Amino acid sequence: MAQLPDRLLEGYAEFKKGRFPTEQGRYEKLAEKGQSPNIMLVGCCDSRAAPEIIFDSGPGEIFVMRNVANIVPHKSSQDDGIHGTTAALEFAVNGLKVEHIVIMGHGRCGGVKSYISAGDSEPLSESNYIGKWSGQLQAADNPIRYKALNRPDLDHGGLLERSSIIHSLENLYSYDFVKTRVLEGNLTLHGAWFDISTGELEYYEEEQGTFLKV
Repeated sequence: MAQLPDRLLEGYAEFKKGRFPTEQGRYEKLAEKGQSPNIMLVGCCDSRAAPEIIFDSGPGEIFVMRNVANIVPHKSSQDDGIHGTTAALEFAVNGLKVEHIVIMGHGRCGGVKSYISAGDSEPLSESNYIGKWSGQLQAADNPIRYKALNRPDLDHGGLLERSSIIHSLENLYSYDFVKTRVLEGNLTLHGAWFDISTGELEYYEEEQGTFLKV
């Protein structure tokens, strides 16, 4: 097995001589007492939308789960009982007792793009894992939902990126351990969308049913 890529080795060297010494006390405390973040963030695995960078967070502050297109599947879609996103949710809510869950999407999302263009391109493999995963966006790809967003400035991709965030927020309620904590007033759900080209951030305003700039 080959050594780590040069880019990672160079980055680690900078981390060890730069950021780590200034935060060593925090790392030691986290190692001794464990993590206790009060925020879980479900984001996209796109390398351009790293939550820790966007929110300028340090170690131990945000519990992050990333997957293609920041999707939270509905409980009923997981017949095999094995799912990384659900396991992370369960640990964050029941184990870490987080007080907030944020679903964050972003502009020019490749997962959304792959869903929209599914009929125009060949699958990346015979198994078509991405196609099957992004197919979950179909429930969010709805003209009624788009009209409710009241965002005539957005194209199909921009609408679906935001609609899918709302759909994932709804799917969170299919998990009893999430729904119970929300109803008890111990957990708050949030939606956010990040523009990778401008750095602007939008949040989901539930009462208005749309996304507003922060």
